[in-house]
Amino acid sequence: MKNPMIIFAIIAFAAVVGFGVYTLSQNSSQPDSMMKKDEATIPKDDTAMESTDATTEKDGDKMMSDSRYVEYSKASLDQAAGNRRVLYFYANWCPICKPADADFKENVSKIPEDVTVIRVNYNDTDTDQEEKDLAKKYGITYQHTFVQIDPQGKEIAKWNGGQTDELLANIK
Repeated sequence: MKNPMIIFAIIAFAAVVGFGVYTLSQNSSQPDSMMKKDEATIPKDDTAMESTDATTEKDGDKMMSDSRYVEYSKASLDQAAGNRRVLYFYANWCPICKPADADFKENVSKIPEDVTVIRVNYNDTDTDQEEKDLAKKYGITYQHTFVQIDPQGKEIAKWNGGQTDELLANIK
């Protein structure tokens, strides 16, 4: 242990692992119950996320006007320009993002009608160049980060973590 950088790296690694274990232990029962509830109560062709995707793909720039939690596309970002927009940077492998995604889907009716939460792939197998460019533009360094933007795309607020309650508390 002669090199202080090695000691610092070990401590930092232990802190990150400890935070991950703590977070998982806090959400350990939540994802399973949410998954079962989602599978049992939401029709496969009628979820907010799936309906929006299907409508966006089929109709180009047409989109459900009442959709408050949508998958990122340039069209969905532009379509929501009249609303307060929150970009939710997530990753499909993130153990914190999965329960948050399920919570947003389950509580979409709690999101105000003038707010659109746009789920942006941050760093996973589904991330495309537009999403990488958005992450770079807003200085996103890790998943489960939220950025509220104004109509011109300027950052209004940024925060990390949370689900529907934290989203509602942080929206400006």
